[in-house]
Amino acid sequence: MLRMIVALLAAFCASGAAAAQTYHPAFDPGAHKRTAPGAPNAVMVLGTMHLSTLPKNFDPAALAPLLDRLAAWKPQIITVEALSGPQCDFMRHYPDRYRDTIEGYCWDPAPARAATGLDVPAAAAEVDRLLAAWPAAPTPAQRRHLAAVFLAAGNQGSALVQWLRLPIAERHAGDSLDATLTTRLGDLMTRHDETMLIAAPLAARLGLERVWPVDDHTADAPIADEKAYEEAITRAWDNPATAERRATDQRLEANLTTGDAVLALYRADNAPDIAEFVFDSDFGAALNEPSRQAFGRLYVGYWETRNLRIAANIRDILGIHPGSRALTLIGASHKPYLEAYLDQMHDVMLVDTATVLK
Repeated sequence: MLRMIVALLAAFCASGAAAAQTYHPAFDPGAHKRTAPGAPNAVMVLGTMHLSTLPKNFDPAALAPLLDRLAAWKPQIITVEALSGPQCDFMRHYPDRYRDTIEGYCWDPAPARAATGLDVPAAAAEVDRLLAAWPAAPTPAQRRHLAAVFLAAGNQGSALVQWLRLPIAERHAGDSLDATLTTRLGDLMTRHDETMLIAAPLAARLGLERVWPVDDHTADAPIADEKAYEEAITRAWDNPATAERRATDQRLEANLTTGDAVLALYRADNAPDIAEFVFDSDFGAALNEPSRQAFGRLYVGYWETRNLRIAANIRDILGIHPGSRALTLIGASHKPYLEAYLDQMHDVMLVDTATVLK
């Protein structure tokens, strides 16, 4: 009798799973695109490798042709894969859960707080107040002060935008920027980081005042057996698709000293067929991971949650700047998920990166 009950339950669960796979809701938000007057919200999601991981032969000057193409597209909003100061401030209130995240992703704005007298919430509010009344031709002193306030708010990328918009002779201490902060800004200018080498210089070149951090790590959580988790996910990643992906990356990254080589890498990371390839090597493989603790499902759950929240952050920015052209600079593995989620938005029109990277 017990075996019969177990068999019936198994059959019931299997039929439920099959039904879940075949059912789709009648309403598709993505099928109801905007009908309101005015310009659409146009979003281009540019997948990028993390520049900090590139070989030592990578020459930042080789980014010039990429920057030229992005500048020609003329984005009015640039979002970056970085945590906002307010999110880092929130996480610092929950160190038991977010200690590792804070150490890995959050710059400590204490030096900027000491220089400006503003904590993160006060600095974020001051940024909004200053930009709401920002003059068409701000003085160097105003830019230096805004850079300091951005640093106090935990937004290093936007502080660098203000620094880059200053004439070289005006890049010095003063107006809330002390020697510690000016040294920090000088270091950021050469850091191999896509926010600092692509987004901030592009924003400055286009006359924008800031970049927008949209990453989200609130789904981060400690795992009871971290060693077993890492071993399980590493085993899942050990598959033919990963090997092929690694070989392709190594070939494309072998000599990143020219603009053509950098463009080839970006074109490959944004090609239409890369999405299924990434899924097969990474997230799809993790879903097949057989551990009793379901480590693969934990990993994919975190990944999907993070991307949903990034998409929501982008949509939030567009909501208060309707009719904008937005460039999202994000790790290449995020791109397929963000495009799929953003494509469900009524008032978002996606732009194919291939048309810009030609």
